[in-house]
Amino acid sequence: WRFAPVVSALQAARGVSLITAVTVLAELGDLNRFDNPSQLMAYLGLVPSEHSSGESIKKGSITKTGNGHARKALVEAAWAYRMQARVSRLLLKRQQGVPDRVCQIAWKAQLRLCGRFRKLTARGKSKQKVVTAIARELSAFLWAMAKQMQPVV
Repeated sequence: WRFAPVVSALQAARGVSLITAVTVLAELGDLNRFDNPSQLMAYLGLVPSEHSSGESIKKGSITKTGNGHARKALVEAAWAYRMQARVSRLLLKRQQGVPDRVCQIAWKAQLRLCGRFRKLTARGKSKQKVVTAIARELSAFLWAMAKQMQPVV
């Protein structure tokens, strides 16, 4: 399968198991078709809706447009970031054979997302909203990891 190296790379991220990685790639296809992570987030429906008129701008709930299966898989993966950042034995095993650059992105994602989870819950946000925000950012990190696995042309 041509996406096998990308599946291995995505599994380097915390919360992204084989099922999640395959689901995301099967539903979305090649992540390089998105020019930037914002396009991927919008495609997944993880961006806030907006109601604007003149200078008045009001943000609403997420749009939920796009692929619901991939969105649901990412939201489930985002729950793993409620714990403190660390590399478990299972995660270390999944990171074997993955390029160092991808592992660095995965660690950076873990530090940022675990801290963000704690910060947003400390501000009193509901856990479902926090997890959705984490899933949105996780999609951007997964896009960057997939980008590293593509051959340079």
